[in-house]
Amino acid sequence: MMRQFELIERVKAYDPKADEDAINRAYVYAMKMHGSQRRASGDPYFSHPIEVAGILTNYKLDTASIVTALLHDIVEDTLATLEDIQKLFGDEVARLVDGVTKLAKIQIQNIETKQAENFRKFLLAMSTDIRVLLVKLADRLHNMRTLHFIKDPAKRRSIALETMEIYAPLAERIGMQEIKTELEDLAFAEVNADARTSILTRLRFLELHGGDLVGKIMDELDQVISKAGIKGYISGREKTAYSIWRKMQVKEVSFEQLSDIMAFRILLDSVDDCYRVLGIMHTTFRMVPARFKDYISTPKRNGYRSLHTAVIGPQKQRIELQIRTHTMHQIAELGVAAHWHYKDGEEGGDDKVAGIDGRQYSWLRELLDILEHAQNPEEFLEHTKLEMFQDQVFCFSPKGDLIALPRGASTVDFAYAVHSEVGDTCVGVKVNGRIVPLRTKLQNGDQVEIVTSKAQKPAPEWESFVVTGKARAHIRRRVRSDARGEYIRFGKSILEKVFQKDGYELTQKGLLGSLEKLSVANVDDIYVKVGEGRLFGREVLLAIYPGARTEADDNVVNLSQARARQAGEATGVSIRGLTSGMAVHISECCHPLPGDRIVGIREPGKGVAVHTIDCESLREFGDSSDRWVDLSWDMDRDKDAHIGRLILTVTNEPGALGVVTTVIAKNNGNISNLRFTKRSADFYEMIVDVEVNGVKHLTNIIAGLRAMPAINAVDRARG
Repeated sequence: MMRQFELIERVKAYDPKADEDAINRAYVYAMKMHGSQRRASGDPYFSHPIEVAGILTNYKLDTASIVTALLHDIVEDTLATLEDIQKLFGDEVARLVDGVTKLAKIQIQNIETKQAENFRKFLLAMSTDIRVLLVKLADRLHNMRTLHFIKDPAKRRSIALETMEIYAPLAERIGMQEIKTELEDLAFAEVNADARTSILTRLRFLELHGGDLVGKIMDELDQVISKAGIKGYISGREKTAYSIWRKMQVKEVSFEQLSDIMAFRILLDSVDDCYRVLGIMHTTFRMVPARFKDYISTPKRNGYRSLHTAVIGPQKQRIELQIRTHTMHQIAELGVAAHWHYKDGEEGGDDKVAGIDGRQYSWLRELLDILEHAQNPEEFLEHTKLEMFQDQVFCFSPKGDLIALPRGASTVDFAYAVHSEVGDTCVGVKVNGRIVPLRTKLQNGDQVEIVTSKAQKPAPEWESFVVTGKARAHIRRRVRSDARGEYIRFGKSILEKVFQKDGYELTQKGLLGSLEKLSVANVDDIYVKVGEGRLFGREVLLAIYPGARTEADDNVVNLSQARARQAGEATGVSIRGLTSGMAVHISECCHPLPGDRIVGIREPGKGVAVHTIDCESLREFGDSSDRWVDLSWDMDRDKDAHIGRLILTVTNEPGALGVVTTVIAKNNGNISNLRFTKRSADFYEMIVDVEVNGVKHLTNIIAGLRAMPAINAVDRARG
């Protein structure tokens, strides 16, 4: 464990003006508050915040960040409060500690929901001060280094997956490549230990049989650039096990088929030297097609700048080359933390780091936009993973603006990246001057022009081909909003018919008075529930006019009996062939109606289930003849309502749902439930449960529906 004076010396080495007193006080306070707490490894718990602070000194962070690292678990794991920290260390440190602290005291049953809620809070804090993320990444890095001490394999795997899906991509997004690489490797060791061991074994085998291949290639590269009079620093390495494994998965190849498992880096003094060396490499060695990327002229969103290429290089080996300046390398390795190193602006010229912030934080603004439009924490977490965990392509607007998107992004993703309104109203697109379908995947360098119309709105099928979290969040939100509006109109139509049929008036005042009885927040929620089939029209009628129960005529369904049948409860249905007192219920698999030929099946403990004679479910009772009961409807006694189920295919046009409800109402039927099963641009399919008197009644309704132009098909459902 690092001692107090050692931590001070490390901070003072890069920041002589650091507040030594604040760090000392934080060290002593954290040690006192954590007291005798122990980690899974058996070490004193205080060793963890010390190590986190030590990691941050490698990135030359300021005093407030170091103090936050020492205190980051205080509020969660001890009796200390944020007010205590604010009083002892000031507002800045208290705000940073609060951003890093988990929502441990909120009682959330679902662990995924808890993870999502934690991340929402963390993101909001990070958006105001990126140091929150730096401390959190250092915290996660040390936890991953000590992950093997946790005894529960399921917990280790859960932490590793969260690291791979959330924290490694976050580190990449702010350019902290060292942390990202180590987090991925540590998580990979837990998630897929066998694959990692296999790859490392093969790499060691190549080392033993290939000699110092990396050293030989470096020497030859150095000779090539030295002959051109250029001074540079060359380093080489094998790719990490996780990087190799991921490439094997993406390309669907074996380890033996990979030819570029080595990467070399050439560091130079100026941007001009970078392009000169690139030309030398391409003229000296054979270039591998489609592997050249210029991140100097078009930097990544995290500020990363470098030239990438692949060549059949020295020793006839296929190698990857990264060519960059020393300053670019510093930012590539340290990412956003490098801005503390260069905050005084001592770097300038072609290699300046100023101006990178706007690009670096654009992804953070997009995550905040997703946060605003996601319906729930789990959806936000899903969209965030989509937004972060992707390789990138770079496209251009007609004005030349650069738009960075995940690989595999469609033109709709591009439209939403420009602006949410552009995405919502997108009707067409031109890629490189040619009209293409909206689902077209974009390639590096494409110029994209979006055509919009105020009459357009997002289509549900867009969600099947967009890949960015921002696009998916906006599409879902608009589709939900449109669906809600449709349910409101449909529910209102149903209620108007129900109230009119019983001779009552549907009023706003009456609906407002029934909100508490129906357990809803507003009148629109009543319409939505009725439209979705989660609330019956007569339930609303009885909530407003309780006396309506005794005034209903013979054609109005007894809802309690109908619902009892739907729930499979025994009721006094009018059926011949039953022993007196025998319990009976109507089967939901075939929804038998008076007029159907029926048969009963004895069910132990439940009585007799009534099926139509042609019900598919009867096949499983073919060898159990002793369970069969010969039944028939008592048409003279049966006055109850029954549930008939219909499947409808309806044209997707204004007023179509109104046609369905009107036809059913005119034929004295009552819709008890409705569910949409499929939707497309031209049609939607729905299942409608209608309360009817029997087969003849349902047949009349089917005939009326088939006569309507807006209804493409209607059939009685079985199952």
